[in-house]
Amino acid sequence: MTIYVATTNPGKLRDFATATQSAADRITILPLPGLKEIPPPAEDQPTFEGNAILKALAYSLHTPGQIVLADDSGLEVDALQGAPGVRSARYAEDSNFLSSSPAEIDTDALNNLCLLQALAETPLAARRARYRCVLAAARDGNLIATASGTVEGEILAAPQGHNGFGYDPLFFLPDHGLTMAQLDLTTKLSLSHRGRALQALLPQIEAAQIQ
Repeated sequence: MTIYVATTNPGKLRDFATATQSAADRITILPLPGLKEIPPPAEDQPTFEGNAILKALAYSLHTPGQIVLADDSGLEVDALQGAPGVRSARYAEDSNFLSSSPAEIDTDALNNLCLLQALAETPLAARRARYRCVLAAARDGNLIATASGTVEGEILAAPQGHNGFGYDPLFFLPDHGLTMAQLDLTTKLSLSHRGRALQALLPQIEAAQIQ
C-alpha cells in the first residue's frame, strides 16, 4: 500500500518514513506528486484536526484513487492557554513581532523569540507544553481516518541545541535532560509526535482497505 503525504517539509517526511520502517514490507510513504503546483487550501479551522481533515480532503482530489495523508501540528503552551496552537508556524506574524525584528532572522527564530517574549513573566516551573500532531487520511475527497500524537515537555528561557526545527531549541524534555534540538536523531525520531500519530493511524487505514 502506498500513502502519499501532502508535505514538502524534509523533517516531516523523515518522521513519517521512520515511523513506517517496521511496516516497510507493506506500506510505502511518498511525497504527493506535484504538490507545489496544487493551490493550497485555506487552513482556517480552529483545531489541528479540522485543518488536517481539510487538507487531506482537498489534496486527495488531485490524486484519484490514492490515499493522501495530511497533518496539522504545532506547540501548545499551557500558560498561554494552548497558544501558539494551530498558528504555531505563524506565531510571530500574528503577534506583529516581525516589525520589531531584523529582517535576516528566519521564521523559526522569530517564532522562538516571540514565544520567549510571551513567556517573559512566566516562571520556568509553569511552562508546561506539548507538541501535538493530528493526521488525516483521505481518498477521492472522502475521509478514511484520523489520529493524533503528542510529546510532553517544558519551554526554556533560552534556546539550546541546533539539531531541530521550529520550537525544538526551546522544547525541553525533563526525562532526557535535553531539548529536542539537542537529541540525537534516533532518539528524537523515537519521540516524534508525528510518528506516534502515524503509528496510531496506520491500523485504521489498513482496516479500511480490508473492508
